[in-house]
Amino acid sequence: MAHKGLIFGIFLAPFHRVGDNPNLAIARDMELIQWLDHLGYDEAWIGEHHSAGWELIAAPELIIAAAAERTKHIRLGSGVTSLPYHHPLMVVNRFIQLDHMTRGRAMLGCGPGALVSDAYMMGIEPADQRRRMDQSLDAITRLLKCEEPVTMKTDWFELRDARLQLAPYSDPCFPIAVASTLTPAGMQVAGKYGLGVLSLGAGLPGGPDALAGQWKIAEEEAAKHGRTMNRRDWRLVVNMHVAEDDEQALREVHKGERLETVTYFEDTLGRPPGRADDPLREGVKMGTTLVGSPDTVARGIERLIAQSQGGIGGVMFRAHEWANREQTLRSYELFARWVMPRFQGSLDTVIGSREWAKSHRRTIFGPNVAAIRQAYIDAGKPIPEEYSQRVPGARDVPT
Repeated sequence: MAHKGLIFGIFLAPFHRVGDNPNLAIARDMELIQWLDHLGYDEAWIGEHHSAGWELIAAPELIIAAAAERTKHIRLGSGVTSLPYHHPLMVVNRFIQLDHMTRGRAMLGCGPGALVSDAYMMGIEPADQRRRMDQSLDAITRLLKCEEPVTMKTDWFELRDARLQLAPYSDPCFPIAVASTLTPAGMQVAGKYGLGVLSLGAGLPGGPDALAGQWKIAEEEAAKHGRTMNRRDWRLVVNMHVAEDDEQALREVHKGERLETVTYFEDTLGRPPGRADDPLREGVKMGTTLVGSPDTVARGIERLIAQSQGGIGGVMFRAHEWANREQTLRSYELFARWVMPRFQGSLDTVIGSREWAKSHRRTIFGPNVAAIRQAYIDAGKPIPEEYSQRVPGARDVPT
């Protein structure tokens, strides 16, 4: 396999249809994380939102803490913490505590804040959000070095002789990643501080074709600050759903995708309506949505890797509820069984062993068949049909 060691997981905003029982919706999110842990997924990134009715988790840290107690292996991150909403010292301290409580399974995802309505309620101007994220990351990365007290004053937070009471559990620090869409901002700040990237733009129109250029922006910015970027820390976030065959997969998600797109992104958030007659199939055709059989989805991932022009570190489901609960859980299982191994290197030796045995079946297995045949002959018993054919090494004794 050309691509080994990819990581897989989910980016859980979450998206829940308005009208659904919110208590059960959050419980379902927790159930999903536990299911992914059972299936061997690597990561779950949990979002922070405060308005608009669909994305119900306000404090990803609480979900991370609860999920850590109910899982064994999966790494748990915020996807993302909206840095302009929080004092940077508090962000650092919360994630250091999670780093200890999870014994190194916590991750910090950073962003400027996705919903303008969230920022509006806090009196934050949209034009200030990316600047605030940059300032916050400056403080966060300096604090995490644990080298010297940090004194820093901006128009929205202040640090005076600030230092960490508790050092990270992870050495030297828990993973930090920055969310990126199609604008240069996310890649630039990731490069400036040498952080990982969560590319949500990979699932947007034009996103796959822009991947290589996006990564180049991060590398160029990193070079300006004496840093280097690592493609293994680059995760692509894509809409995916898997069923036994392509048409079944498309049928399962068609209604739910339209409901989410029209009632949330268009009616609530004001995104212009799509122009395609069948947006779902158009997204599949463009490679921004991977819906289909395991083979179809695997080929889609291969195309994304090729479009990155150098490789990526992982692929995350943009978790959705386009299909019903049973179909959704089944999709994650099918993906874990038939797609993930192709990109983890775990099938190479299995396939190699099978091919070796197949190519040597006459020389290695032939004598065994002959021995079984001979055992029937020696016992004076009729030889079963499957062993009646002559094979090399068998004595020519009539039946």
